[in-house]
Amino acid sequence: MEIEEVKKEQAITKEHAPFYSSWKSVLFTTHHTDIGILYLTFAFFFFFLGGASSLIVRYALTSEGSVSPEAYAGAFTLHGVSMLFLFIIPAWAGFGNWLVPKYIGAKDMYFPKLNALGFWLLPPAGLLIYLGMPNVGWTMYAPLSVYSAGWGMDLTILGLHLIGTSSIIGAINFIVTIMKMKAPGVTYRNMPLMVWTQFTTAFLQALATPVLAIVLTLLLLDRNLGTGFFRPELGGDPLLWQHLFWFYSHPAVYIFVLPGMGLVSQILPSMSRQKIFGYSSIAISTALIGFLGFGVWAHHMWISGISVSARIPFMFMTMAIAVPSGVKIFNWIATMYGGKLKFSTPMLFCLSFILSFIFQGVSGVFLANIPLDYQLHDTYFVVSHLHYVLFGASAQAAFAGIYYYFPYMTGRKYNETLGMAHFLLTSAGLYTLFTSMLFLGLQGMPRRTYTYLPEFFTWNVAATFGAVLIAVGALVFGYNILSSWYRGPPVANKEDPWNLSKYGLREWPE
Repeated sequence: MEIEEVKKEQAITKEHAPFYSSWKSVLFTTHHTDIGILYLTFAFFFFFLGGASSLIVRYALTSEGSVSPEAYAGAFTLHGVSMLFLFIIPAWAGFGNWLVPKYIGAKDMYFPKLNALGFWLLPPAGLLIYLGMPNVGWTMYAPLSVYSAGWGMDLTILGLHLIGTSSIIGAINFIVTIMKMKAPGVTYRNMPLMVWTQFTTAFLQALATPVLAIVLTLLLLDRNLGTGFFRPELGGDPLLWQHLFWFYSHPAVYIFVLPGMGLVSQILPSMSRQKIFGYSSIAISTALIGFLGFGVWAHHMWISGISVSARIPFMFMTMAIAVPSGVKIFNWIATMYGGKLKFSTPMLFCLSFILSFIFQGVSGVFLANIPLDYQLHDTYFVVSHLHYVLFGASAQAAFAGIYYYFPYMTGRKYNETLGMAHFLLTSAGLYTLFTSMLFLGLQGMPRRTYTYLPEFFTWNVAATFGAVLIAVGALVFGYNILSSWYRGPPVANKEDPWNLSKYGLREWPE
């Protein structure tokens, strides 16, 4: 019996040997854990590239004349496209690939080869976007994107098409995997909340991403074949771009943040040493956010000239979506109440995630109000709100996930001191940066501009200081993860590195 157990362990070890041992194994692996790590590696590579672009933007805004308007527009566009499409979406695909099969008791994703294809569409997409060097802003509003000269815009469109295809492939794979491969005993009523958020996100991706593909195709036709979907001189309507773009992009906001909520819903109970409070309400609120997310896109267009009768329902729908988000916050706080809190690095990032989520929620209610939005639209108040969602929430959740699952993924410990330093630098930087943007917006500084009036200088300097803190923290993070991957001390128990069994908890289903 002992010999058989040894052979079994050896087989498992062989099966899960490091896939990066040779270039062939990297290129041809289809195992979900390998694909997950590839996604995460790709995502954080572009996190650093997109972050570098943001520093160029901040430098331009604190040193007038140092960066040309064209270079500013290019850095501004690459920052947005990189962080949204090349960092956040691949990062969630990475966590989903690594975790979902484990959480539902499956051996792999339902379509392993298709899963690998979904990832390998991303490197050429990133290459096309960076070769294109677009300078029309990440929203690519028509008619500017229609008349943008050169082939760079076309390359960017093709790159975004590849990302969209990858996203749809991944979404279908997650849906089928969760529906068809749950182990006995794993049901919709008890599957981990991270799986619930990934499931909802997959439906959002599968339903919304084709709309983005359509609008990008129409743009490509306008640019190269002389059609007139968005060209006013040919009877087209630039507002059509906004409607179609935001019909995708506001559900995309929840694509960007829902998996982060799922990670927080897994990490907080573990770090509180007790089960999640209100499992059912969190699961239902996740589904409600996904459903309501399709009915709010027009709040981006209050000043575009749409009728009052159209604005009012969208205003109330936007405010209504705050309710299921608030449910999650109350449940997370209740989960921590009375628990034996472990203030490790992932726990601290989760706490900061909640605070940032509250900031974005409150500022979002202001922007949902039509009279207030008339004053705040296209100011830095909107930029602050967006970044509290996408960096304050999404990126911090990704950091929490990396630190929390690092021992599971590698069998090694990260450096907790460096992790704490990363958290302190990041949190200090983000609240300095985005709160400064809030005040700039309240003062009336317009967004998407490389120059500004002198009265906005002080807050811009403060914002840039915050961005530098975040950048230093990112370097600490990169060094910590890479060095710990190769030289970190091994964990005592790779299956339970956080010692959950001591408190009657477990990470994976039996």
